[in-house]
Amino acid sequence: MAAIQSPYGLRAVNHLGGTPYAGSTRMYPIASGLANNIYYGDVVAVRADGTIVQVQTTGAAAAPFSVGTVGVFVGVTFSDPISGNVTFRQNWPTGTVTPDAQAYVVDDPGAIFQVQATGTVAQAALGACTFISPAQAAGTGNLLSGNSTSAAAAAAVITANNAFKIVGFVDSPTSTVGDAFTDLLVKFNPAAHAYTNGTGI
Repeated sequence: MAAIQSPYGLRAVNHLGGTPYAGSTRMYPIASGLANNIYYGDVVAVRADGTIVQVQTTGAAAAPFSVGTVGVFVGVTFSDPISGNVTFRQNWPTGTVTPDAQAYVVDDPGAIFQVQATGTVAQAALGACTFISPAQAAGTGNLLSGNSTSAAAAAAVITANNAFKIVGFVDSPTSTVGDAFTDLLVKFNPAAHAYTNGTGI
């Protein structure tokens, strides 16, 4: 995985302190007809009307996430506008008209996420900060799988205003620190997450 550029967005793996991630999510509404794809593994935010949208800034110091950023999208349920059947999907399909869409979001500020970097990241980057590169957009995902294709910037820098702190590296038979496209373990920095930044939406 880490020798090949194959970004997959952010995937929750555990919590700060090491306790396992047990699949906990919170549900947030998506506005009927929202004209933007949202993919499994995308960073999402609550907007002023109380609904979820894909975050379309990088989270770098120069392009911070909105104050409503609450976590990572991991699926959606809604009534299919044609059949009326309850539908579960990995992604939100742009423009879907339905009155009851609910996004599943990993919104725990202490969650640790696995994310692939855009290049090599060395052990010395432990504790540094990173961001999404390039910014998420309607096309930064795979419509067939529903998965995000977002990645973390490999040029990690120690800047408190970047969205994510690097807290570790994936160690597996197919991934290790310093690989060509290093798999990182990251968490939201307090200023980047709506539940720790102290600013109202």
